[in-house]
Amino acid sequence: MPRVKRGTVRRAKRKKLLSRAKGFYARKGSLYRYAKEAVDTALKYAFVGRRNKKRDFRRLWIVRINAAAREHGLTYGQLIRGLKVAGNPIDRKQLADLAATQPAAFGRIAATAKDALGSSARA
Repeated sequence: MPRVKRGTVRRAKRKKLLSRAKGFYARKGSLYRYAKEAVDTALKYAFVGRRNKKRDFRRLWIVRINAAAREHGLTYGQLIRGLKVAGNPIDRKQLADLAATQPAAFGRIAATAKDALGSSARA
């Protein structure tokens, strides 16, 4: 098998990894072995964090929607069920934005959901 020295390839690879570790504490930012471990761990946390961010935002939206819905005499679950019955396709992100920025518009949506709940209970 031929001998491979990897001169410039190895240097480029290590340089790229050390640039990713720039600013890390102590040896993790300057020595390749420690930097490799730190960068691998950081990338793992970044991967998990991107998924957790979606989860966290959904929780925030639900809290905001619930607070606004209770001002109109509904719970979060009743509001969502009422919107489904009414056939209103608005998502939680938009609902939360309306609740925070345009309370009057949210009030009209809550009224729609309340009417839909009332009509489905009678039927």
